Amino acid sequence: MLGVSAMLAECSVAIAGDTVLKALKPVTDEMLQRPDPGDWLMRRGDYRAWGYSTLDQIRAGNVGALKLAWAWNMEPGYQEEAPLVHDGVIFLGNPQNVVQALDGRTGDLLWEYRRELPKIEGGYHNDLFDRARGTIALYADKVILASADAHVVALDARTGKVVWDTTVADYRRGYTFTGGPMVAKGKVIAGISGCTNPDTAGGCFIVALDANTGTQLWRTQTIAQPGSPGDESWNGLPLEKRNGGSVWTTGSYDPSLNLLFWGTGGPIPHTELVRGSGDGAVLHTDSTLALDADTGKVVWHHQFLPRDNWNLDHVFEQILVDINVGNRPRQALLAIGKPGIIWALDRRTGEFLWARETAHETVFESIDPETGKVTINKSLIPKQLEQNQVVCPSFYGGKLWMATAYNPASKTLFLPLNNLCMDYKAVEQKPLVGEDYGRSRMQFRHAPGNNGNIGRVDAVNLENRETLWTQQRRPYWSSSLLVTAGGIVFGGDTNRRIAAFDAGSGKVLWELPLNSQPGGFPMTYMAGGKQYVAIPAGLSLIGNRVVRSLTPEIPVPGRGSTLLVFALPDADSR
Repeated sequence: MLGVSAMLAECSVAIAGDTVLKALKPVTDEMLQRPDPGDWLMRRGDYRAWGYSTLDQIRAGNVGALKLAWAWNMEPGYQEEAPLVHDGVIFLGNPQNVVQALDGRTGDLLWEYRRELPKIEGGYHNDLFDRARGTIALYADKVILASADAHVVALDARTGKVVWDTTVADYRRGYTFTGGPMVAKGKVIAGISGCTNPDTAGGCFIVALDANTGTQLWRTQTIAQPGSPGDESWNGLPLEKRNGGSVWTTGSYDPSLNLLFWGTGGPIPHTELVRGSGDGAVLHTDSTLALDADTGKVVWHHQFLPRDNWNLDHVFEQILVDINVGNRPRQALLAIGKPGIIWALDRRTGEFLWARETAHETVFESIDPETGKVTINKSLIPKQLEQNQVVCPSFYGGKLWMATAYNPASKTLFLPLNNLCMDYKAVEQKPLVGEDYGRSRMQFRHAPGNNGNIGRVDAVNLENRETLWTQQRRPYWSSSLLVTAGGIVFGGDTNRRIAAFDAGSGKVLWELPLNSQPGGFPMTYMAGGKQYVAIPAGLSLIGNRVVRSLTPEIPVPGRGSTLLVFALPDADSR
């Protein structure tokens, strides 16, 4: 049952900056569809999930002069943050569901909201709260937070005070928000995660709320329910044993089609040996769902990995691009799951266009180039508990939540990747115990043929599908990518290095060791006529596990999280 209340477990404090905040204009649907180049209104910049900025004050010729403009200490926790900017104000979601408004020129605090997360017995739940992303969106005069305790909260953008607070699910059953909301046509759309135990039987879901009131408008399950399309893919497994389909990240939206595109995670338990689903495809796990934005109805779906036995989610950003395929212009959707395969679909119909491998993987025997039908490597499907198998990639990717970036001028996609394999076992243990929550266990291995290098960035032209360049590094690649019209690609690794690459050649133009690992979602914005680049840094949950296992010579920084903001000296920014 949906609940709406005005004030629940919250505290908001206004600090200063009335002049800056009074100048804030409401964020309209038109702005979301055509953002001002100086703003950064969504996690990936716009509805298309490009991670691209048209700003070009910072270029190949002057990026080497970048200096720290200011820095802001964030809340402790794992770093997967996505700062947003509107009218020169940074809206920063922190770990632990703290939201702050900062002056984009100086980093001065304007207001903050601190959500009091409930205290729960049990390590897994506390770990989820510790991983709580500051998952926010901007709309009208509101900052919208999807919280770790499965609420959606609207804050006044000028004061941080709660406008409405809606209970979407019961956090005590394991439900949580991790991926952040999106606003489309006045609806707050968000996907729930944490569907890993009997209390969340039936899997996860995507929900739409009225942005003005918080009232629920529709809810769509990501796992096929009994009697619904795809039910047969579970081979008669009762609903109380169907789980997974988590929606870890934020989707995309095409206003011309009025379609939302969201990816889904794998089934839980990880292996069919333990979950009892036999050789069923277990829809709609590891899929892209195209939803009618008005009703939530699934218009089409495409499953990339049927019979997932290895926790290889296909839940990440859905990139909307217009490219030529066979000399024909197509409105395409790109999805890249943990195996690192780029899938191109027609975003109107879901028709398969093409697929291309990047990272080393062994779970697909083949992909039909005409139909996209996959043949799974059945030899890697566990036949008994505790049987060790070498599987590539590891269930931390290949490709993970670290987001790609797309340059529309060159039709180039920049991919953050990691060369990892795993020793993998199906285990029969209680769920929700660390790495065994999906009843499997793994240890990292180096992928073959990379000279011990783990992290890499690939630049792939989407029309001829050729790799233009590859940058490989020994450390794990820990951040999303940002590309700009100035011809720069920004991102960083677990060795604390933030780097700027030449988008055309891959040459490193600027590199700097930070206080901690670059993470989250870098972005760029304008304030006071100057272009800034904002880099979240802090503890990488998965990166640190890789560091300890495969690169122990790399020091692991402390847990402190920081937003570091860089700009050119005034003489170089003209």
